[in-house]
Amino acid sequence: MADIGVIAKITAQDGKRADLAAALQGALDAAETEPGTIYYILLEDLVDANALWMYEMYENQASLDSHMGSDAFKALGPAIGPFLAGRPELTFCKPIGGKGA
Repeated sequence: MADIGVIAKITAQDGKRADLAAALQGALDAAETEPGTIYYILLEDLVDANALWMYEMYENQASLDSHMGSDAFKALGPAIGPFLAGRPELTFCKPIGGKGA
């Protein structure tokens, strides 16, 4: 069972959501091979034309720490910075049940 989750709202500047999503591709690719990363899914908001959501699940805190300390994560800021409308909003949570938990 996953031990920690992250839900991130990432808001693009007006009309830049597709550019922001493309800039996030490097992080999506890197997450494919990260040990302890269970889910790392980029979602497009169906109501807010500028919003993206990242749904992340990790086996444990050490896996999340490893992800956040990776070279791919360090490269993320400069890659997405030109398209952001503000800082991503991060919510850290702990799964307690449900399908896939």
